[in-house]
Amino acid sequence: MTESTTTIFEAAKAEGRSLLTPAEARALCEQYGIPMPKDATATTADEAVAIAGGFGYPVVLKIVSPDISHKTDAGGVIAGVADADGVRTGFETIVANAKRYDANARISGVQVQQMAPAGREVIVGAVTDPSFGKLVAFGIGGVLVEVLKDVTFRLAPVSNEDARRMLESIKAGQLLNGVRGSAPVDKAALAGIIETVGRIVAEHPEIEELDLNPVIASEHGALAVDVRIAVNFEPRHVPNRPPHDEIVRAMNRIMKPDAVAVIGASAEEGKIGNSVMKNLINGGYEGTIYPIHPKAESIEGIKAYKSVKDVEGVIDVAVFAIPAALVPNALKECGEKSIPGAVLIPSGFAETGNVDAQRELQEIGKQYGVRLMGPNIYGFYYTHKNLCATFCTAYTVKGQAALSSQSGGIGMAIVGFSRSAQMGVSAIVGLGNKSDIDEDDLLAFFEQDDNTQVIAQHFEDLKDGRAFAEVAKRVSKQKPIIALKAGRTAAGARAASSHTGALAGNDKVYDDVLEHAGVIRAKTLRDLLEFARGVPALPTPKGENVIIITGAGGSGVLLSDSCVDNGLSLMKMPDDLDAAFRKFIPPFGAAGNPVDITGGEPPSTYKATIQLALEDDRIHSIILGYWHTIITPPMVFANLVVDIVEEMKAKGITKPIVASLAGDVEVEEASEFLYQHGIPAYAYSTEIPVQVLGAKYKWARGAGLVR
Repeated sequence: MTESTTTIFEAAKAEGRSLLTPAEARALCEQYGIPMPKDATATTADEAVAIAGGFGYPVVLKIVSPDISHKTDAGGVIAGVADADGVRTGFETIVANAKRYDANARISGVQVQQMAPAGREVIVGAVTDPSFGKLVAFGIGGVLVEVLKDVTFRLAPVSNEDARRMLESIKAGQLLNGVRGSAPVDKAALAGIIETVGRIVAEHPEIEELDLNPVIASEHGALAVDVRIAVNFEPRHVPNRPPHDEIVRAMNRIMKPDAVAVIGASAEEGKIGNSVMKNLINGGYEGTIYPIHPKAESIEGIKAYKSVKDVEGVIDVAVFAIPAALVPNALKECGEKSIPGAVLIPSGFAETGNVDAQRELQEIGKQYGVRLMGPNIYGFYYTHKNLCATFCTAYTVKGQAALSSQSGGIGMAIVGFSRSAQMGVSAIVGLGNKSDIDEDDLLAFFEQDDNTQVIAQHFEDLKDGRAFAEVAKRVSKQKPIIALKAGRTAAGARAASSHTGALAGNDKVYDDVLEHAGVIRAKTLRDLLEFARGVPALPTPKGENVIIITGAGGSGVLLSDSCVDNGLSLMKMPDDLDAAFRKFIPPFGAAGNPVDITGGEPPSTYKATIQLALEDDRIHSIILGYWHTIITPPMVFANLVVDIVEEMKAKGITKPIVASLAGDVEVEEASEFLYQHGIPAYAYSTEIPVQVLGAKYKWARGAGLVR
């Protein structure tokens, strides 16, 4: 920060202002090299005429007032003033409009500005988000950004490469390339302004908002015509985040403990402490269990202790199953015992408005170095240790998918779906109020967990969105991350706020930041679950060319629509490959893409066309559309697909294959058989299999494996 910029902010702070003056905002931008038209402030009409004459006509006139932040709304802007008489009249008009708009507004004068050349209007700005902190924004100007919300966000600061990508990521981005004879704009100049805005707000945390609106972009460069900077000098809360190594060390002991204490263990049927004990025992946990109870000698045949401090051995994690009022003292004892983790099942904290009680737990945890999971949670599972540290039903099917939820109800849905679909999981974790451990702590653990290959997370808010995005960007290069952000709509955001005190952020911000971090965003709970199950089952595609092979033309059309909806590229069929497919299908069938073999074909036709698609290196992924017929019954179809896939795999050929099965109830069994053999298949749906394949592609592109 230079001496002059320091003076600008000190003046605003001393005067208690929340806005920089136009002159201050302009001076700051000019110091960072943002190109702007010439301007000056006049306090009289004669002075305005003199300034305009020095600049040359046409000019723009703008009201200058610390009490009017949106000048257009106050009638405080007149553009295209062509002569001295227009300047004089405009000066008087603008001042009168401002006084009518706000009789008490302080008016410092009128800004006279050199008229910018014609070009494309865009907006470059920055905002401060409660979760993500400083964000840079870009959008096309006018109605597209104000009404259609055609704007994109990135965490500040941004690299020049990221700034260039922002230009392409809005819906109206094509306008920048020139349309209907207009010349393309200077994208390098625009990207430079975006990058600079990111640097300004990163270096000046007191900036709450920064708007360059409009920026006029043309083939010759870009000019920021107007600037508005809002400031906030209140101290900002910076979430406490331990070093990465400390996080991983603590999370490994919590998630994969050799010894578990159950505080509030009970022998009484129906008590949470009894359910936790039984789940640990019946789930097959082979570590040491220490029941903690003030009076009992033993619980479920295991010696009990009055306090964790009475236990001679080392304890890795304590599961709390006691009333909220008793938690603080027991947590202190865990700290004195040097237990690194506490799983806080009890409710009655911030989710009920009892923020002070939750803050007390946070202070105790910080004082003693105890990481807190919860409170207000169902606990967690880690199947590869046969660990069911929860009062819910035991779950023991081991697999590669790790799932977490902020909501207990969603957690139960995850358990139920996993059990019904026989989906193997590595972990299922409840986070509840997230007084300490949150999604990025889990990402840090799952990143180095060899038993986890895909991570699926439900959340209503991100306590530290910036930390999450930074960790996710690294982890997603190796393992797919799927996120279901609740509160996408205004109604959903209100529900999220009332559920656990979570503040749902601007959904467009979440959309852009998560995508940039390589996270696959699920729109529904079913999407989250299906992606968690299907994405790890699919091999990574080697390219973008997707082909559809179907026995029903109608399915082929719907599957094609789904490909467009999910960003998949249907391969343009080469002539030689088209001819090769035509050898196997009847004359009234259709080659091209989709390849329609028709419903009357025997199993050999399915087999031949699928084998051809697997063997041709130009085809990278396959979507199968099966139609139930007597000639090729569902299980016959399923078996032949598995056989040919296994045969090709033995030759070293693997490609992503998903299947849509239409028919009577027998297709359900066939779909499940295919899924059990690594081929995501769905009865009665042409959308879900393509969504799963699309999710795999989103991850592969983000990880740089497909371009």
